[in-house]
Amino acid sequence: MNLDQITDAPDILMEFLEYHSTVRGHSDKTVTGYYLDLKILFRYLKRRRHLVDPGTPFNEIDITNVDIDFIRATRIEELYRYQSFSPEMQNSSNALSAASRCRRTSSVKSFFNYLTAKRHLLDHNVCQELDMPKRQASLPKYLEEAECERLLAACDGPFALRDYCILMLFLSCGLRISELVSLNLTDIYEDHLRVLGKGNKERVIYFAEGCREAIDDYLAVRDSEKIAPEDKNALFISRDNRRIGVRGVQKMVEKKLKQAGLDSTRYSPHKLRHTAATLMLKNGVDTRALQEVLGHSNLNTTQIYTHLDNASLHEAAMANPIGRKTRAEIEEEQKEKE
Repeated sequence: MNLDQITDAPDILMEFLEYHSTVRGHSDKTVTGYYLDLKILFRYLKRRRHLVDPGTPFNEIDITNVDIDFIRATRIEELYRYQSFSPEMQNSSNALSAASRCRRTSSVKSFFNYLTAKRHLLDHNVCQELDMPKRQASLPKYLEEAECERLLAACDGPFALRDYCILMLFLSCGLRISELVSLNLTDIYEDHLRVLGKGNKERVIYFAEGCREAIDDYLAVRDSEKIAPEDKNALFISRDNRRIGVRGVQKMVEKKLKQAGLDSTRYSPHKLRHTAATLMLKNGVDTRALQEVLGHSNLNTTQIYTHLDNASLHEAAMANPIGRKTRAEIEEEQKEKE
């Protein structure tokens, strides 16, 4: 959502959103998340404080007059109740997930921190004492090395080399799907990629010889003559000769998972990213190097982010066994297993 499309937010909220969009460089998706979470907060507080007619539908509660005095009156018990509040909650099936409660609390904390530390409009930050909801720890789903090879070997048809290259970049480099679809020809170097990640943060990701081969094989058949003029620099092209989109990649991954005999409901492009991270960790990559490879500034909020030199990042790429294998080696291994 573009900020110009927001017409129902009070000035104080718009200033917060503009700060994150322009100064912090956060993505439209992140800024939209802040907007939606805080809009629900303001409507919830208005209803809780009996500032609207009880019969007013929740989604029609006007928040344009919310100001700093309204926000200053916020008490911590209101925020704890808001953490799990849902206007649609009629039964347990509509209860907010732990992840949603954590995201909502993060939005509120960011807003109050902005008002206190950046704008100096509040003398006391009520969110200093607001605890994050506890999330149940769960292990990320990932493919084993043999399953990765089955998935890569499943690439066939007219787009086989493109699909193989996409899967190799997911499994070898741990890209986000948004990062992959935005890759340009000018982002590819001899042994590394230049990636624009969350918050418009640029980082370098190294790859091994198997990944280099996959890129070269795909580029050899990429027909630049048919590509739409505005997408000439796009690395990955769809069947309609445009830059491939997120949905196109998701459908391709789902199809290849099924062809490889893997559960397409259990895995996704993001799970392939988890797979890359897991394979690196299993093969001795330092956790701090992995943080840089994945573009995570905060895998753990208590851990100080450490910038590593290129040698460490290069070592991380070389440690992933999938990235070191050529297509011929993978196909040969699959034939031997059949």
